[in-house]
Amino acid sequence: MESTVEVDKGPVPEHQSIAAAQPPPSPSEIAQMVCGSCRRLLKYSRGARHVQCSCCQTVNFVLEADQVGQVKCGSCAVLLMYPYGASSVRCSSCQFVTEIGEHNKRPPWSVQQGQPPANPVH
Repeated sequence: MESTVEVDKGPVPEHQSIAAAQPPPSPSEIAQMVCGSCRRLLKYSRGARHVQCSCCQTVNFVLEADQVGQVKCGSCAVLLMYPYGASSVRCSSCQFVTEIGEHNKRPPWSVQQGQPPANPVH
């Protein structure tokens, strides 16, 4: 099941009404993510910084591909994604906290896909 609610697109200019009709975004402008709370698939317009789940109301922070790190859980070995540069990540399956270090750090998702990082994270 999919949910879509966007937030944080900036202020609405005074000359525009919130109810103003806008053309639907093209498929290339649509992105997807999984809600960090209820795990529903969310669709949103690219460029949004936050996406609110219409099911559980959780506001999810959107990470670009060059901001996402990956590591296997130190307990159950499920592949975890986290904000690149974090020192640890908690597994959503078993709740184990895996420390991120040189021994288990992978390059950002964008680098794994052959894309150079847009803004390197320090």
